Amino acid sequence: MVTIHPFRAIRPAESQAEKVATLPYDVLNSAEARALASGNPESYLHIDKPEIDLPEDTDPYSPAVYAKAAENLAKFRANGWLIEDRTPEFYLYELTMDGRAQTGLVVCTSVAEYLRGEIKKHEFTRPEKEKDRIEHIKACNANTSPIFLTYRGKAAINTLLEKWKTTHLPLYDFDSFHDVHHRVWPIDEAEVIARLTAEFTQVPALYIADGHHRTASAIHVAEEQIKAGTDTPETHFFLSVLFPKEELKIWDYNRILNVALPRDFFAQLENNFTLEKMTDSPALHKGQFGMYLNGVWHLLTYKKPLSGKLLDDLDVSILQRQIFENIFAINDIRTDPRIDFVGGIRGVAELEKQVDSGNWNLAFSLFPTSMDELLAVADADEIMPPKSTWFEPKLLSGLFLHSLN
Repeated sequence: MVTIHPFRAIRPAESQAEKVATLPYDVLNSAEARALASGNPESYLHIDKPEIDLPEDTDPYSPAVYAKAAENLAKFRANGWLIEDRTPEFYLYELTMDGRAQTGLVVCTSVAEYLRGEIKKHEFTRPEKEKDRIEHIKACNANTSPIFLTYRGKAAINTLLEKWKTTHLPLYDFDSFHDVHHRVWPIDEAEVIARLTAEFTQVPALYIADGHHRTASAIHVAEEQIKAGTDTPETHFFLSVLFPKEELKIWDYNRILNVALPRDFFAQLENNFTLEKMTDSPALHKGQFGMYLNGVWHLLTYKKPLSGKLLDDLDVSILQRQIFENIFAINDIRTDPRIDFVGGIRGVAELEKQVDSGNWNLAFSLFPTSMDELLAVADADEIMPPKSTWFEPKLLSGLFLHSLN
């Protein structure tokens, strides 16, 4: 059973949405955010990465940064760049990229259901990243960006959402980063809100697609307020966008390395893979990997029998175990400086660029993890290897905030 909760969104005024909405905080470093927001005082980055309004040598995790976030949020509201709806509503958020559309229902979801394991995760989180968003939420007293959740789709829900889209004009309708088209509709009819709420009680579980750190941070703040007795009704819910898994696409999440190659490198590879030299980056199927070395692509096909164990048979696990660990002794890809990651729309061209630059000497492209694999891992209460999934298009930040007042 899934509980969804309407809320009074803090959101851009209709004329300001395109100026306010921006890429999420966790895909930009401080320098990139500073450049992107330059000349645009209405960019939500002034709230989401407020260190850009402080001296460049400011520690992005200092108390002054979170105080600046609260100050800028108040400024945005005073200027009318962000407004708060008068009644609790749901919202539809449609993103279209390369002709493929996905439509999410913007709601608040239950803290208690997350704690009971009914909102399922598939990644570990890092304490320092959690702490950043905890302080950000506390300073703003709001969920400042939504969690990207998914579920196994239901025809009745799809029908309700599609009917609303075709019978109402969108509140926002604009193009933004990477030629993604964004449209948003408020759902403000009590009957439709009630029907959607009832339909979601028949959905067994929700799954975190993207935003594990934001989720953990929102839960931490809620638990802290409940324990202190300072909770409000809104404390018990956190901001989410729910997409049917059938509409989502996981992109390849590739690897670049700077490693010393053993003399028998190719011989070691051939213990577990068949190798084929290619004239270009290879199209991949499950169990296949592209390898770029010295300006040449190779197709690697795993030739050992699969184990029948869900996590062990993931392509990211095979690559990690058979090459990164066995050949290069890279055991923790989250901390080893010899490895980095290239995901999403940057694609294999970015792998070639990085290796050809000389900063890295080896790259691997992967076949994307599937949505069914992600849900199966979460259902088994297992954890995927780091950097297993990359979702595009990204939800823009600044379109929805959820006040904890």
